[in-house]
Amino acid sequence: MVMPYYVSPEQMMQDKAEYAKKGILRGRSIVAMEYEEGILLLAENPSSLKKISEIYDRIAFAGAGKYSEFENLRKAGIRHADMKGYLYSREDVNAKSLANAYSQSLGTIFSQEAKPFEVEILVVEVGKGAAENEIYRISFDGSIFDEKGFSVVGGKAELLFSHLKGCYEQKPLRGALQLAVSAMEEVYNQKVKGDSLEVAVLDRTRPHRAFRRLYLKELTDYLNHTK
Repeated sequence: MVMPYYVSPEQMMQDKAEYAKKGILRGRSIVAMEYEEGILLLAENPSSLKKISEIYDRIAFAGAGKYSEFENLRKAGIRHADMKGYLYSREDVNAKSLANAYSQSLGTIFSQEAKPFEVEILVVEVGKGAAENEIYRISFDGSIFDEKGFSVVGGKAELLFSHLKGCYEQKPLRGALQLAVSAMEEVYNQKVKGDSLEVAVLDRTRPHRAFRRLYLKELTDYLNHTK
């Protein structure tokens, strides 16, 4: 009789975690950073496949890792937000409840499925004032972190986080963008060009929908001027 191959639960979880982390590390990092009028989201992404997107009026999503997996999460988040806004009110849709839903889904997948999702995501919401901004980082195993000021997912996230921790301060949009780009250049040891960036903001001064993408002409202007 052939005995079934046994793996301890601890070893199985460790193997799943290592597998997921390797997938996430293959990509480039994404930075979320508060600035004076909102929240900046920046990724080095020359592809036409978007890593950063709008979820609801004042909420944005960013995903690092396996594109097909975080894209499915993005779509699920939009459905969740739309349904909650329709059944209750638009004011009831917030980043905290959405982040909790993502945390539960990823935690269930990690513990019950043979293959975990190779993703790390950000859910951010711009408040009416800086003190009301919300930045949530959700890991592949469902762990959720409430971040302040800035957060980083994917790629060399730990190095970028450490670098920003020593120099972050809330700035106007131009200063925040330049700080995020210079941090990426320092950590990855290469020049970052405007046409390889995907950048969006949640701007609290915009009525209703705060999400706005920054395209090459505007990015070039911000990055090439110091004043």
